[in-house]
Amino acid sequence: MASARPTVSVFEFGAEEKVLGTAGLPDVLTAPIRTDVVHFVHTNVAKNKRQAYCVKYDAGMEYAAESWGTGRAVSRIPRVPGGGTHRAGQAAFGNMCRGGRMFHPTRQWRKWHRKVNKNQRRYAICSALAASSVPALVMARGHRIGDVPELPLVVGGAGLNDISKTKAAVAALAGVGASADVEKVQGSKKLRPGKGKMRQNRRYVKRRGPLVIHASDSATLPKALRNIEGVDLCHVDRLNLLSLAPGGRVGRFVIWTQPAFEKLDKMFGVAGAVAELKSNYTMPRAQMQTADVTRIVASDEVQKVSRAAKLLPQSHGRKKNPLRNFNAMMKLNPAAAVERRKAIKASEVKATRKAKIARRGAGNSKAARRAFYEKMLD
Repeated sequence: MASARPTVSVFEFGAEEKVLGTAGLPDVLTAPIRTDVVHFVHTNVAKNKRQAYCVKYDAGMEYAAESWGTGRAVSRIPRVPGGGTHRAGQAAFGNMCRGGRMFHPTRQWRKWHRKVNKNQRRYAICSALAASSVPALVMARGHRIGDVPELPLVVGGAGLNDISKTKAAVAALAGVGASADVEKVQGSKKLRPGKGKMRQNRRYVKRRGPLVIHASDSATLPKALRNIEGVDLCHVDRLNLLSLAPGGRVGRFVIWTQPAFEKLDKMFGVAGAVAELKSNYTMPRAQMQTADVTRIVASDEVQKVSRAAKLLPQSHGRKKNPLRNFNAMMKLNPAAAVERRKAIKASEVKATRKAKIARRGAGNSKAARRAFYEKMLD
């Protein structure tokens, strides 16, 4: 995993794999990756930008309809008055009627927004940042990073803030190997399926490209990058889970500028210390250093001292089956001997009863009766 390295290389933004130096890896990029927390927070935070909608307040109720009452062999649903047209006499108002209102109409005062705990939001952002530094998760999300020198990708240089034209920004992205991911986004643009294509500014859909996180206060670099299709921008002070994990899936391809990368330790703190820029906040850390529990249980050190290895006798390296081996069952269940004796005694009693019944039945057989009568005749 790339996130296990103590330092990362800083590449010049615009030159092909020109290394300017190194930067220490922030501890937030080694935080535990909790996909369940990311999915929960993303689901609720994404609801906060919804626009309210509802049907008209009197839709389906704009008739002078009135029920005919009983005695006319028709239902008592309100009916449209008048004559000379098909509409006259038809049912109105009900949700089962043609042109009637809907059941439980949508209201504008529905609860559209959701509140998410601040600590949960921060946990989700830490997990998304940590996942962005793992090449396997980034590739699994569909990003083309075959030409990227390393992850996390940090760019810097004196000319970083001097990039003010889109043409220069495109050349700079190609220099760090991110052009393949941008071309993938440009080639994926297509019409949205369904009726959503009729909505404003949502006619087309496309994939997500690289996310550039910067710490620049000037508008030079953002203006140069914002017009490239597929490239998103985000300020390091305003990290957003909707950009770091679109769709609730971790592993976004992130390009860091060196000032933004070096500011992460101040924002989220280091292991066991309080963050400098957040009030009394400690970064989450994993409860286990090795998460591969199967490997731990199957290790020789654990197997030597495990209870199962002591209790079950082994022959030629294999454990004996307690259901077939009585000694192995005795080690697991000391009461097995008592149960075995009870079973033997019960089988003996059953055999004795069966023998008595057999002898009694033999005395009443046809041959026995014939011998008895012959003896009486003699």
